[in-house]
Amino acid sequence: QVQLVESGGGLVQPGGSLRLSCAVSGSIFSRYNMGWYRQAPGKQRELVASIRSDGNKNYGDSVKGRFTISRDNAKNTVYLQMNSLTPEDTAVYYCKRGRSWPDWKDYWGQGTQVTVSS
Repeated sequence: QVQLVESGGGLVQPGGSLRLSCAVSGSIFSRYNMGWYRQAPGKQRELVASIRSDGNKNYGDSVKGRFTISRDNAKNTVYLQMNSLTPEDTAVYYCKRGRSWPDWKDYWGQGTQVTVSS
């Protein structure tokens, strides 16, 4: 069974930093594209960052230059380092494993809350 578990969220002041982690079980982690998404109240879920199995990275325009995605295949974990946080970054952050053989569907974690407030 594929399972994704996010951790590292919490309350942080504007300008602060957090590092989110996503531990993946039930799959051969190194084969899969991974991503971080976020959803704020009343808004659509949006891409934050992604990292392919070959290490290629992409970032949403609103976080580029502030956030960094990385992966450790030996630990089956993907990370999101978030710096220079603003209240607009407040959201539930979700980890995603991309589609691949045999079921060709996305898998999502339960989400972790990030709140940026003074």
